[in-house]
Amino acid sequence: MTHYSTLSSVSSEQLLVFIGEQLEQLRLAQNISQAKAASEAGVSRRTITRMEAGETVSLDTFVRVLKVYGAVDRLAMLFPDQSVRPLDRVKFSGKQRQRASSVKETAAKAWSWGDETGES
Repeated sequence: MTHYSTLSSVSSEQLLVFIGEQLEQLRLAQNISQAKAASEAGVSRRTITRMEAGETVSLDTFVRVLKVYGAVDRLAMLFPDQSVRPLDRVKFSGKQRQRASSVKETAAKAWSWGDETGES
């Protein structure tokens, strides 16, 4: 099993491998064969093999497999409730935020040595 000190510093490919390894461990801990997982998820056994190897699969397939493993509720940890933010409630007068604001660029360019015109 691959261990990473922080997942935010790894590539997308390495992250897929990590997720695949975790799915394989979850399947094995439940003593479910690849063939049974595939059958219950409505995918081929080759799809389960590819997923566990860190190859790309559809989001639908990923969710189906999580359901078979009884792990779909774990997705809630990825997406905590954003509606409960006391400071935002005060800022927006109790209304829920509907859209993201655009990033404002600074008007003045930062000054550095030698960027003035006419210098040699």
